[in-house]
Amino acid sequence: MAYTQDKFNGLITKSPGSESKFIYGKLFTFVLKHFLIFIKSMNLKKKNSLGFEKTEKETKVVVAMSGGVDSSTVAGLMKKEGYNVTGVTLKLYDEQKNSTKKRQCCAGQDIMDAKRVAGQLNISHKILYYQKKFKEGVIDNFVESYMSGETPIPCIQCNQTVKFKDLYNYSKELKADALITGHYVNNIQVNGISEMYRARDSEKDQSYFLFNIEQKQLNYLRFPLGNLTKDETREIAGELKLNVANKPDSQDICFVPNGDYASIIKKFKPDSFKPGNIKDLNNKVIGTHEGIINFTIGQRKGIRIAGKEPLYVIKIDPEKNEIIVGPRSALGKSEIILRNLNQLCNNIESYNSNLFAKVRSTGQLLNAEIKVNFTRAKVKLRNDEFGISPGQACVFYSKNEIGDKVLGGGWIDSNHQ
Repeated sequence: MAYTQDKFNGLITKSPGSESKFIYGKLFTFVLKHFLIFIKSMNLKKKNSLGFEKTEKETKVVVAMSGGVDSSTVAGLMKKEGYNVTGVTLKLYDEQKNSTKKRQCCAGQDIMDAKRVAGQLNISHKILYYQKKFKEGVIDNFVESYMSGETPIPCIQCNQTVKFKDLYNYSKELKADALITGHYVNNIQVNGISEMYRARDSEKDQSYFLFNIEQKQLNYLRFPLGNLTKDETREIAGELKLNVANKPDSQDICFVPNGDYASIIKKFKPDSFKPGNIKDLNNKVIGTHEGIINFTIGQRKGIRIAGKEPLYVIKIDPEKNEIIVGPRSALGKSEIILRNLNQLCNNIESYNSNLFAKVRSTGQLLNAEIKVNFTRAKVKLRNDEFGISPGQACVFYSKNEIGDKVLGGGWIDSNHQ
């Protein structure tokens, strides 16, 4: 090994002989290799339209197909973009033979329409027979809720149980990357966590009906129609030449023939039609009724009692089997008690300075404050709201630069001023 003296400072150093050159070369190769690996790792794969770092062909999705134009359009869009699509249709109940209702969801004609669309798109299609699950999770709850003096929303129960629980589990079993639906709602990924927002089309927004899903389900779900209007969806369906492009929307509650919910309750609870008294706000009997299931809070028609001013259903007392009626002014409420609160954020109380509540599916966003007690909550509205009914949902939103963020919600248990 040769040595030289540094002419500037007199230090003795090794000469760059053949051995040192070999070592330096190996070091340079090692550093360069790992530098290139680092650069490559930083250059992540481009995400597809569903947010996955893989090609569309490699991405397996399950599309919930009801047979309507919305879910059919979603299936068509996913197929057109090149995703590996499996359509799944749920049979939830057996149609009523005497029903004149032509637009029923998740039953005979709709199932056939979904099957035809799947064939037209050349995608795999499966039918899951969930009648028992649907009865236990939705219909039984619907009946019991009415009998307890409440006004239920079976669509939310269906989303919470069958659609976003059982169908979620089934999609996982198929090892699908995502479950796709035709709901009009937006979900936005923030640090790997999905946040739900109201749809661009406020008339079609369905976020109210989805407040009760779990965070893991929301992370797994995709809603391609969230930024479309209904007309735009139909236009796309037409461009895809889907035979359901002009199919009318389903109406009312899917398992209720001709909108006659009382017949469903009578079918499962024949003794539910018990006559009782109708009282005024002074506890005076002013009439009779044929069963509390015929009434909802805020109802005016069907009371059949003449008065100086129109009478509305103010309260339903299932224990006494009584209906309490009064003037519209008595319907005004500013405080609501909620049960089974579901939060889609870390702490809903922290949004109190920018919190809005929706107490019915067609209602407006109302300024509100909330006080949480485990799974229960007390909600204070800035102004009185009329016709708030137990059994309905109260859903919370907060406004930001993106839009109206869904924070969660709960079931209206009782309300008072």
